[in-house]
Amino acid sequence: MSTLTTAPPAPTGARALVKRLSLHLDTLPTGAAVVIFIGMIVYGEAAYGRIVQFNTLSNLLINNAHLIILTVGLTFVILTGGIDLSVGAVIAFSSVAGVMLMNAGWNPWIAMALMVLIGTAFGAASGVLVQYFHVQPFIATLAMMFLGRGLASILSTVPERLADDNPVRGLGTQIKLYDGPKVNDIAITPGVVIAAVVVAAAFFVLHRTRTGRTVYAIGGSEQSAALMGLPVVATKMWVYIISGSLAGLAAVVYTARLGSAQNITGIGWELDAIAAAVIGGTLLTGGAGFVLGSVVGALVLGLMNVLITRDGSIPPEATTIITGGILLVFVLLQRAVLARRRE
Repeated sequence: MSTLTTAPPAPTGARALVKRLSLHLDTLPTGAAVVIFIGMIVYGEAAYGRIVQFNTLSNLLINNAHLIILTVGLTFVILTGGIDLSVGAVIAFSSVAGVMLMNAGWNPWIAMALMVLIGTAFGAASGVLVQYFHVQPFIATLAMMFLGRGLASILSTVPERLADDNPVRGLGTQIKLYDGPKVNDIAITPGVVIAAVVVAAAFFVLHRTRTGRTVYAIGGSEQSAALMGLPVVATKMWVYIISGSLAGLAAVVYTARLGSAQNITGIGWELDAIAAAVIGGTLLTGGAGFVLGSVVGALVLGLMNVLITRDGSIPPEATTIITGGILLVFVLLQRAVLARRRE
């Protein structure tokens, strides 16, 4: 005589939510970043007003376009389990060199291309040190950071200003998309468009190409990726080249908006980019993360600066303390995700 067995009832309520989250653990930090970003907007609007406005959100994108580009590059590196501390110094060196060359009579577009290539060269050097000389990424990129900062200081220790009629300034010129009441307009710059193209290209590479799958596989287990026949060596070289090149591109976008460059530009920006990637859900151990999450992380940091400025009573130095606190929370969240995944 056969017995009928019935399936256990499907969980409902809180249990159903917990089960659903357990199936998407990798997206949990990114979701938390989105919640924090929305919460900051709500708080800012309630406390200070004029946050949910077209011009505020437009300025958020315009002022952080370079950070978004920088964060995308760091996302590639961190996904493989590496790190790149040289990007801030690369921005300083490439921006100072580019502005000086343009002021010396070079074609601005050639000078901008050279700024990107300087970043490419630094990224390639880091990749060679990491992959072929087996230097730890932290040490290799730290050496490149000191090299870039030193070269920038050798070139100039005073601000180098772009000429007012330099066409590079056009990349920082605002383009009005919507003419709102008073100053409440929707505006972008070519720099924002460049950042959007970079994000779209990075999303395509990471989620629609073999290179992207290899990046995630290396972060999960480099040894296993090699045993599967994946191009580990070439991919690890490429991620550092991408990071360096995007640092050079970020230098172009930032210099165009600011109109000047100096050797102290970019100090601490590598830490901001790393923090943005981590806040956006990229695991520091590699193997999990999303480009769009990194963009959200960069916007969280940018909006935090806006709220601190609006408040007026919080000293600017507190920005690093708040950033460190947020980063600590997300690192602990990542640890919890990793522990849950092992279970």
